[in-house]
Order: sequence, then structure tokens, then C-alpha cells
Amino acid sequence: MLILPVVKNQHLLLCTLLICNAASMEALPIFLDSLVTAWGAILISVTLILLFGEIIPQSVCSRHGLAIGATVAPFVRVLVWICFPVAYPISKLLDYLLGHGHVALFRRAELKTLVDFHGNEAGKGGELTHDETTIIAGALEMSEKTAGDAMTPISEIFAVDINATLDRVTMNAILDNGHSRIPVFYEQQTNIIGLVLVKNLLTIDPEDEIPLKSVTIRKIPRVLETLPLYDILNEFQKGHSHMAVVIRHVNKPEVPLVNGNSVGDSVKEVKVVIDDDDEQQGILEKAKSLKQKRNFYKWKSFPNSNKSNKGVRAKKWNRDIYSDILEVEQPLPKPDEEEAIGIITLEDVIEELLQEEIYDETDHPIDDS
Repeated sequence: MLILPVVKNQHLLLCTLLICNAASMEALPIFLDSLVTAWGAILISVTLILLFGEIIPQSVCSRHGLAIGATVAPFVRVLVWICFPVAYPISKLLDYLLGHGHVALFRRAELKTLVDFHGNEAGKGGELTHDETTIIAGALEMSEKTAGDAMTPISEIFAVDINATLDRVTMNAILDNGHSRIPVFYEQQTNIIGLVLVKNLLTIDPEDEIPLKSVTIRKIPRVLETLPLYDILNEFQKGHSHMAVVIRHVNKPEVPLVNGNSVGDSVKEVKVVIDDDDEQQGILEKAKSLKQKRNFYKWKSFPNSNKSNKGVRAKKWNRDIYSDILEVEQPLPKPDEEEAIGIITLEDVIEELLQEEIYDETDHPIDDS
């Protein structure tokens, strides 16, 4: 806090220091000339200025610059007021020509290189370990990575059909897979509709051959392949889900129009007048049910959290735990404008941050050697 008011106006501070430096360099030989010979004044002034004005400040301030700046900040503030009549007009001219508040900041690539220089593996006396430099570099690179870079392709994942039966074969396949969450698809593997927690299957007897749709299936968020990893990480922190489907929009073929309506449009709004109140109420309930069936499959997606979560740590999720349970109803619609191309989990994002693979108990890493 002591340094900030001093360095706030950088051009004014620069002009003040340079004016004081030039004044001292000119005044010291003149003062010594009255005490010693001319060559002696030159020799002493050059030695003192070089030693106390260049060598010692450069070597000491390179390591303890912040602490020294905070100590001498009151003295520098006095110098600013003394040199203000001359330094202020020059600083305003520099503000006009170069811009006010010009700060030399590092770009991401430069900052990553700077971190590497501070690593103990660089041999330059740095104190950062290999893991620290790797994590910092991973955090800097994550802003340029998207869900498509960290996902597991849909062809490599294990998923179960929602119409499957939890018999011994299916249960063994789930256990052999070794994951805590299993994606659930409908009709085709590119149509992921939810996920099932393996811990919810512990009490199920394979001999009963219970349908999968009768167990608790949770909704699974859907994210575009271009969504940044930081946005996905912020949403994972909220606790809605630690797994999401990575989707890609597909080009929907044009549908020919007949009398202004597309051929595929089979649902029209029809006004029906019925005398029987009970029968009318039954039709209204049926229409409401059909509307829910058409709309319940509107996917819950991760919003862009650049504004909502910027600089704010995600709070614990305290909503109703049943709000993310998938209500299995027939018929299950199929999205025709998008397709699942992969699965991304919290572990995938952490791996990109660590820049190393995380192996669990069931993984079998392959030795490249």
C-alpha cells in the first residue's frame, strides 16, 4: 500500500527519479572540485556514482526490490513534490504521446517462459519444482483449450442402452468397466440421454433382471465442443454433475414445404369444443402430457460462465437433489440437430490442468518402452 500511490503515476515518478539522478551526477563533481583536484573529483565522482548509483542498487533491488521500494517510498514522495514544477509538465507530455498508465505486461507465452526460468530444472537458481511449473503452465494453457481437446471420443466410451436389462451379463460389464458413472443412451450411442451412478446398483440382484429404466437415471449436461475448459470446470464445481456430453451441431437437411408447412410437421394446434366436462378435462390432461413429452428432453446445458463466475468461487449446490433426475417417459425423442461426439469428466479437466494422466485402480497404463 505504500508503493501503490507512488507508482500510480508512472511517468511522473520516472521524470522525478531521472531529474534527481542527473542533478546528483552533475552536482557531485562540482562539489568535489572545490575540495580536491580536477582529476581527483572526476575519479571520486565516477567511482561513487558507479558503485552506489548503479552496481549496489541493481544487485540488491533485483532480489529485494519490493521491500526496498516500500522503505524509501516516503522519501521518494518528498522528491516528487520537490521536482513537481519540472517533472509534472514533462510527465503530462509523455502521457499525451505514449498514453496514460502504460504498463509492460507479459503475454501468456512470455509468462510461461518466465515460469520455466524460475524452475529448479532450469539451473538458474529458481525455487519452483517441476510439478509447480507444470501446473502453472497447464493453467495458462487451459484458456486456449476447449471441451473437444480434453474429451474422450464417443467410440471409446462404455455406455448402456436405456432399454437394457440389469442381468448378470450387463452387471458384469458395468463392474468390469470400473467407472463410477455410466452414460445411458437411447437407440444409438450418439444419443446420450443420462447417466447412472454405479453405487445405485449395489442393492440390485442380477437374478431379478430389473430394467435399467426402473433405476435412478440422472440428467447429463450437454456442452458444445468449443466451450472453454474453464467454463466447464466452473460448472463442475457447482455439483450438478461431474460428467457432461460433448455435442456437435449437425446440418439438418432442408424439408420441402407443402402449403406453407413442412412435411414433418404433424402436430397442429386444434381447437376442440366438447360438452362433457370430464372428457374435456381428460383431453386437456393428455395434451399437457404430450407437451411434457415433447419438452422434457430439452437438454440442460452449461451456460457461459465468464460473467457469472468471473473471480467468484462456486458455492455449494443446495437445490433439490431430485431436480436432476431424468424422468423416463415414452416415447423418448431423439435430437436431430446435434450429435454426441464424446464425454468429458472432471477428471479430464484436471488432467489438462496437471498435464499428466490420472490412473485409477482399474486403469492399465501402457508402457511406451
